[in-house]
Amino acid sequence: MLGATATSTALWLQPPFNFTNGNSVPKIGLLTKSLKSRPQLSHLRFSLYESSRRQAHFPEVSASSSSSAINAEYVEEPATKEKFQTSLSLPGCSNSLMLFGTGYREKVFAIIGVKVYAAGLYLNQSITSQLNAWQGQPVDVIQGNSSLFKTIYQSPSEKSLQIILVRDVDGKTFWDALDEAISPRIKAPTPEDDAALSTFRSVFQNRSLKKGTVIFLTWLDPSKLLVFVSFQGLPSAEDATIESVNVASALFDVFFGDSPVSPTLKASVADGVSKVLK
Repeated sequence: MLGATATSTALWLQPPFNFTNGNSVPKIGLLTKSLKSRPQLSHLRFSLYESSRRQAHFPEVSASSSSSAINAEYVEEPATKEKFQTSLSLPGCSNSLMLFGTGYREKVFAIIGVKVYAAGLYLNQSITSQLNAWQGQPVDVIQGNSSLFKTIYQSPSEKSLQIILVRDVDGKTFWDALDEAISPRIKAPTPEDDAALSTFRSVFQNRSLKKGTVIFLTWLDPSKLLVFVSFQGLPSAEDATIESVNVASALFDVFFGDSPVSPTLKASVADGVSKVLK
């Protein structure tokens, strides 16, 4: 679902799965032989190469003046139609954060793409002062420049990833897929890393995540991550605090490394950064 391995090899997960969806997409789960002539599904494959052509219509922003991205109340992620506030004040953050881009996560079964969630990255706008080396660079250069995204991550300023589920999903399935993406990125886990992953896991185990559930993954700094799960509106308090440099770094790499699980999100953030640095 959410995650993928650090390599470009597609990730296969075995059933059962507890994903459900709306009327337009078939239910995905443990499939058994039908008495009628319906096709059987035995595997669910995660796409690591989803086209990033459909990006959010992200308002142009400027580092030197008030802009439509700041004044507009929402930005709509076009593939899922989910709306993201253009600025947020989150628990634990000392300043409001600005939306820099949105995208979506899609799983592919055979040739059918099934959207699982929309996501948006929020940054403290002060980050732009640390990105002057990329000023004037085209979007494709920014998107392909791993050092830029490392600079964003390593900045002590706060940042947050908002995830909005667009279908129901079992919490264990959500975590298992996330763990499949994070763990291979930690080459030599320490006891601190294992404890952090256990805490992270406990947030989602035995929990049903319904369509519309909002998850915030908020980096207060490169070593401290707050996890929020909200079923209605913005969260008021964190569900867990993750204190591990390796876990926090691996999680950011899942979305903004060289093999991101949502290429549309990374491309949209690159576009947002490019506009800010003009």
